[in-house]
Amino acid sequence: MTRNAPVMPGVTAPDYDLSAPLDLDYVGAFADVTPAEREHQLAVRAFVQEHVLPVIDGYWERAEVPFDLVKKLAELDFLRDGVDVPGRPKVSFMAEGLASMEMSRGDGSVATICGVQGGLALRSIVMHGSPEQIEKYAEPMARGEILGAFALTEPTHGSDSVSLETTARKETRDGVEGYVIDGEKKWIGFGSCGDISVVWARLVGEDGDNQVHGFIVPQDAPGYDATTIEGKLSLRAITQAHIVLTDVFVPADAALPRATSFAATAAVLFATRLAVAWSAVGHAVACYEAAVAYSKQRIQFGKPLAAKQMVQERLTRMLSLVTQMQLLVAQTTRLADAGALTGEQASLAKYTTTRQAREVASIARDMLGGNGILLTNRVARHFADVEALHTYEGTESMQALIVGRDITGVSAFA
Repeated sequence: MTRNAPVMPGVTAPDYDLSAPLDLDYVGAFADVTPAEREHQLAVRAFVQEHVLPVIDGYWERAEVPFDLVKKLAELDFLRDGVDVPGRPKVSFMAEGLASMEMSRGDGSVATICGVQGGLALRSIVMHGSPEQIEKYAEPMARGEILGAFALTEPTHGSDSVSLETTARKETRDGVEGYVIDGEKKWIGFGSCGDISVVWARLVGEDGDNQVHGFIVPQDAPGYDATTIEGKLSLRAITQAHIVLTDVFVPADAALPRATSFAATAAVLFATRLAVAWSAVGHAVACYEAAVAYSKQRIQFGKPLAAKQMVQERLTRMLSLVTQMQLLVAQTTRLADAGALTGEQASLAKYTTTRQAREVASIARDMLGGNGILLTNRVARHFADVEALHTYEGTESMQALIVGRDITGVSAFA
């Protein structure tokens, strides 16, 4: 269950003891996790060690989605990303946070696959769908039989997604009541290789309320044209799409009945924001562990790097940052499990952890010297992937404005 594939000449990847306490928890941030939560974490860690790490570099370099891993994620019930699905066991916020950390500790693309399929698309349907929609889609999506996308961001509306321009209007065609959707979406995970997309559009026309509504749109619907975005330097093992919707007709029962304003969209994003913070911790832990292993094995001027004062100072700085991140996600997750987490607190967690993960990754990449740009040492992949994490589901600037508004009582969004 451990992996000792060469990281670079003379250096091996760190081993993980699946039976041991948390490998990196310097001040006991996770000391109070329950046995069930710990078991869930270890199951994800075992999956990463056995199935992800041996193959992910190739998928990442080829910019290819690891559909075999998607199938395995579904078999192990990791694909729903902790979303409650009827008939499946409930997962605490702490257990799912630890799972997100472990998944990102292995690979950011695989973690994002879970976040898109479960955290965004499936959660939208479970939170805002009708009983019939939940019955139709929830279990098949948890099994990976239906792959979903969350189509919110637009080419000209990213941070200000509340101002989205994609429209839906009521129309009857061939005796069928429904909606016609027109517009564009961009950076949509699984938007060009899935089965359905949860499309967020503004309801216009005589019967429209000009509010943002959610619709389940089959990706093979006439007028749905999706192009995979190429040239990405981050999260290369999951595809994002640029989608053009031209006169796409969906029946009335494709509308999510409880998604009738942007507040519904925001509720989904709020529920996933903490998972992004946990993922940032996972990336940082992976970089720190690789740097520690490298420093102990890399010999320079007759001594391992670990014997150098400058190296020890850098490792201490990295550990300090990681520990701060762990304490923050642990406490905010306890608030979430108690039903007391606010949107501003979730934003602070995302703002802090992605900033600090970038710093940890940068230090690790520098410590490894020329070897730091090689995929096989893990740091290069995490270094690139954390850049996407830093931006998606609300940029650092947007999180700062959310928290800043709470601090001052004054909105600075305009």
